[in-house]
Amino acid sequence: MGIDLGLKDTAASSDGDKLRAGRFYRGIEHQIAQAQRRGHKRQAKRLHRQAANRRRNALHQFSRSIVDRYQSIVFGDVSSLKLAKTRMAKAVLDSGWGILKAQLHAKGQQAGRSVQVVSEYHSTRACSSCRALTGPAGLDSLVVRSWLCRECGVTHDRDVNAARNHLSRRVCRRPCAGTSHHTQWKSRARPMD
Repeated sequence: MGIDLGLKDTAASSDGDKLRAGRFYRGIEHQIAQAQRRGHKRQAKRLHRQAANRRRNALHQFSRSIVDRYQSIVFGDVSSLKLAKTRMAKAVLDSGWGILKAQLHAKGQQAGRSVQVVSEYHSTRACSSCRALTGPAGLDSLVVRSWLCRECGVTHDRDVNAARNHLSRRVCRRPCAGTSHHTQWKSRARPMD
């Protein structure tokens, strides 16, 4: 199964399942600010802990369901630490990508699953059906959530398409025909991946 990490949806799978962004911190941000302005440090700490526990619980349930259902799990190499230094910092940190990746690795290893990280390069732009780079490009196109491939005519959800591209880029366990590098594009994903 391929997983694409994002901000609108914390995670989107190649099957079309999505983990909606929980807004764990953003939902109680005004309460934390009020507590801090009044000087109630204990209350502010409690609210921070509450947001962290809710985030961790939601990510735990999602990662457990993924590890229980799939033998091979693939996700992109997006860096939450680098994006935390941008203007999207609150949304990135509230989504909990680092926690989700750590949970998938730990639970996958414990359950004997294959968990791999692949390159995010052109994962959103490339059509998962024909591999043509006809998708939206650039920061201005982030608002485009679905698009039509000009080459093959297939309509794609942006995040699900990226997750399918991650799945097709997974690392081969044995030498892949016609490739000298460890990553290749495959025409069709194996079932239950």
